[in-house]
Amino acid sequence: MNIALLGYGKMGKTIEQIALNRGHKIILKIDKDDTDYDITQADVAIDFSIPSVAYNNISHCLNNGVPVISGTTGWLDNYQNAVNLCQEKKGAFIYASNFSLGVTIFFELNKTLAKMMNSLKQYQVSLEEIHHTQKLDAPSGTAISLANDIISNNANFKNWKLHEKAENSIPITAKRIEDVPGTHTVTYKSSIDTISIEHIAHNRQGFALGAVIAAEWLVGKKGVFTMNDVLGL
Repeated sequence: MNIALLGYGKMGKTIEQIALNRGHKIILKIDKDDTDYDITQADVAIDFSIPSVAYNNISHCLNNGVPVISGTTGWLDNYQNAVNLCQEKKGAFIYASNFSLGVTIFFELNKTLAKMMNSLKQYQVSLEEIHHTQKLDAPSGTAISLANDIISNNANFKNWKLHEKAENSIPITAKRIEDVPGTHTVTYKSSIDTISIEHIAHNRQGFALGAVIAAEWLVGKKGVFTMNDVLGL
């Protein structure tokens, strides 16, 4: 299939390599400052750009009938607008804070653990995420997804706060360390013991492979989907 890459940083280049290895063509590569481009020849677009241009990229695709997946984080104030536009145009759209197949499984483990811990009020949950120093947003989109899934599945927590502890909230610690692709840890701690689950990405390959698989899956479909749909979870 013909793929347009919207965002050609480290992730875009890794996606390009994997897509080519899987027999696809990259027909368009857009850097962060490009706003005038023809998307119409693409079978699907993959957006890993920056927060300030992600919604424009997504809406440009949907307005031109091109299915689009986005892994850009930090733009979600406009997420509902993207959903509405996709439905209006009868398009196809997937957003994921993390396209890694392993992280998709990790999300489900996190939801299940949150439900199991619902009646155990003696445990305080916390999140830690570690990423490379070039990551622009904090906390990561993945950490926000994890926190929101806990809140949705555990009545003991109402919100999350970055680098701050408060009653009924989930504290998130965000660290930036050179050359760390992404580590996320969810910890439940009481005075008696600690329970934690963790996902450690060893490189960007997992994110990129998941994005290409999602793009392959999306072509020919109509609607707004998630990685759970892609994996049949």
